Amino acid sequence: MELLKERILREASILNQDVLKLDALLNHQVDPLLTQEMGKEFARLYAESPITKVITVESSGIPVAFSTALALGVPLVFARRKKTLIADPDAYCERVPSFTKGIVTDIMVSRQFLTADDTVLFIDDIIANGDAARGLIKIIERSGAKLAGLGIVVEKSFQSGARTIREQGVRVESLVKIASLDGGKIRFE
Repeated sequence: MELLKERILREASILNQDVLKLDALLNHQVDPLLTQEMGKEFARLYAESPITKVITVESSGIPVAFSTALALGVPLVFARRKKTLIADPDAYCERVPSFTKGIVTDIMVSRQFLTADDTVLFIDDIIANGDAARGLIKIIERSGAKLAGLGIVVEKSFQSGARTIREQGVRVESLVKIASLDGGKIRFE
């Protein structure tokens, strides 16, 4: 997606050879028009799949997942990272490390919103090592729902996340693939 590449080159910053800061586009500030275009692109890529829900992990994946769900005309479900007082005590739960946060958290999805009748499209903002993605895929599998595929806004292909998920037989579509951040320069695949 050329528009996204242009915006990344103009607005992203490289923190080190492994971390790309996308706060101006995805993780702190959200451009609604760009987000809408990303959602339309994911809807186009998965148009042939009988998707009943879009799913993501709280919180940076929510805007693009919402836009995708809107384009597909289906509900959005997001895995929560924090248990609340009103949380479903019988929710699907998986413990996952976060590459960017440097912590381990639980992700939870209520059984009420993810069932064996669902075919879900998993949308996420960035994939590095893929731990959160693998955790949500385990939840989807336990629910009996079918996984149509994984849509990633930015795949850091120099890290193993997307590759290992593809090796599991999951369809992964990325809007942008970054091959390297070496030398403080973004190099796209």
